[in-house]
Amino acid sequence: MTPPERVAAALAALSLPAEVRTFPQSTATAEEAAAAVGCAPGQIIKTLFFLADGRPTMVLMAGDRQVDTAALAEILGVSRKRLKMGTPEEVRQHTGYEVGGVAPVGWPTKPDVVIDDSLRRFATAWAAAGAPNAVFAAGVEALAAAIGGQWAAIAKERA
Repeated sequence: MTPPERVAAALAALSLPAEVRTFPQSTATAEEAAAAVGCAPGQIIKTLFFLADGRPTMVLMAGDRQVDTAALAEILGVSRKRLKMGTPEEVRQHTGYEVGGVAPVGWPTKPDVVIDDSLRRFATAWAAAGAPNAVFAAGVEALAAAIGGQWAAIAKERA
């Protein structure tokens, strides 16, 4: 099963009605994905992988924001020094996806999930679907509920 097929299967298992769409061009960055689907960069969900004192942690962030790592560390109950962004190898090992295509569903094991409040600006947003040219649209609240996410204010505006 390809990573996008795994995402489609995970979406179906979570009862999230979403279609995986692939494009001839890259959708690996928020700007590229927004251009491909015709939306604002904020409507792109960045799925980021962190290790919080060794615990796999998924962060969903709007494409026009950056993670405030001090705020994230506080939410997770770890010191800032014990929070680190995963390396490409760690991302692949824990998520099963390559950087640029990390989906918020279909992970081999359940991580901690933190979702930034800024995504609540949108009823629907787009997320990576397992490949650097594949995305799916989902209702933001429905996706958050399906993956057991904790909402928190962990964003800073991009410079």
